[in-house]
Amino acid sequence: MGWIFLLVAGLFEIAWAIGLKYTQGFTRPLPTLLTLAAMGVSVLLLAMAVRHLPLGTAYAVWTGIGAVGTVLMGILLFGEPATAARLFCLALIIGGILGLKGIR
Repeated sequence: MGWIFLLVAGLFEIAWAIGLKYTQGFTRPLPTLLTLAAMGVSVLLLAMAVRHLPLGTAYAVWTGIGAVGTVLMGILLFGEPATAARLFCLALIIGGILGLKGIR
């Protein structure tokens, strides 16, 4: 169950990171509220995950999911560059996440 909490926490981390772009510096009320809610849910789910998983592993995987997802969403939503170097670095992060999941 810890890995499920962690995966969903990572998805909410992506949501709040992308939400930051839409808040326009926390000047837009609805995007700000949704972003803050996603932050809270993400941290709450991370806290639930660390009941079952090692803290260092859970935190690294959580930030990795957020980093990879945010970069991919930046490419899809905002036209950020998808260079070979960026995609290779994302592959390295994904490899690290998978490696940490296997270590437990």
